[in-house]
Amino acid sequence: MSHLQYHSYPGFGEYIRNILNYSQAVRIGDRIHISGQGGWDPETHKVPADLGAEIDQAFANVQLALTDAGGKGWSQVYEVRVFTTEVKNEVAVGKLVENLKKWMPDHKPILTCVGVSELALEGMRVEIEVVAHDVKGEGA
Repeated sequence: MSHLQYHSYPGFGEYIRNILNYSQAVRIGDRIHISGQGGWDPETHKVPADLGAEIDQAFANVQLALTDAGGKGWSQVYEVRVFTTEVKNEVAVGKLVENLKKWMPDHKPILTCVGVSELALEGMRVEIEVVAHDVKGEGA
């Protein structure tokens, strides 16, 4: 599929592309789809023990993946999927809502939140996948 533009940001994105053979984002015309972003530190690859810090970092990693693919970031996101082992945890849900408001103060995307028993990386409790619309000329 040579017409698709794949992107993997420096650090964890490049590492996982080489180890597991997948990219962090793909641009299809005016849309950017990103793979699930966890709360890992992009340089150390470690997931914070603190759930709030993990959620904050997952949102920051979404921003990183989107801008690495040439988009503006969260301002262009219209679809969000959250996979979490903490779907019934009120603190986690509150932190997710806090980040949605912080990163998208001017719009409310569609959202699906799915409870799962576990995620791929050891200790990971949240993973966020988004789709963004990047109208030509509006990118970074």
